[in-house]
Formats: sequence, structure tokens, C-alpha cells
Amino acid sequence: MTPSVSRKDLLTAMVDSDKSVSKVEIQEVTMGPKQKVLLHLHPCPTVGVIAEETISFQIEGQPVQRLKVGDAFYEPADARVAKFDNDSDAPAKFVVFYLLGKDENETIRILDR
Repeated sequence: MTPSVSRKDLLTAMVDSDKSVSKVEIQEVTMGPKQKVLLHLHPCPTVGVIAEETISFQIEGQPVQRLKVGDAFYEPADARVAKFDNDSDAPAKFVVFYLLGKDENETIRILDR
């Protein structure tokens, strides 16, 4: 018997039509229990999937989303990320894909406000 393959749609992200992607950097990120992140942005479009625990995610000016294991997220280039916090008492883990153009290397920028 041949094992079946199943597919589950997680996310469709509309990337700026002028964006040329030359490389994709993929990172596994682990956050400590109850860890909060500072206000930041990514100069490139970013997509990812939660691998462990629960994250509170908010693009500035939008409602907070609760991301659980298996949920995908999208952060448009230069969008201010107000919240990407580990709500759990255990370490949280996610895999993030940075869609970089030619000669782009910066993946994150911490903001003062």
C-alpha cells in the first residue's frame, strides 16, 4: 500500500509585485518562557510557521492574533511589528523565512518608537 500525501493550506501572502526575491534565509527561532519582543520591523517580507507553544502577534494598528502550533504568519516589508510575544510558560519555537532581494542582507531592525 502506498502512503498518501496530504496538503493543508496554511497561508497565502501577497508580496509587493515590485519585489524581486533573490534568496530566502530560513531560521528556527526559540524564545524563552513569557519572552516579549521589542517594537521592530523587517526590511523584507517575512513568512513563518509556529512550531511550539503560542505567540501573541500584532502588526501595529491591527488586532492581536493568537498563533498556535501549525499557524502561519506574514509580516510585510517595513510593517511595524508591535507584538510577537511568547505567552507560554515554556520556550516557544517558530521557523521564519526572510524573502531577500539582490544585495539585501538585513532581516530585522529594532525600533525606538
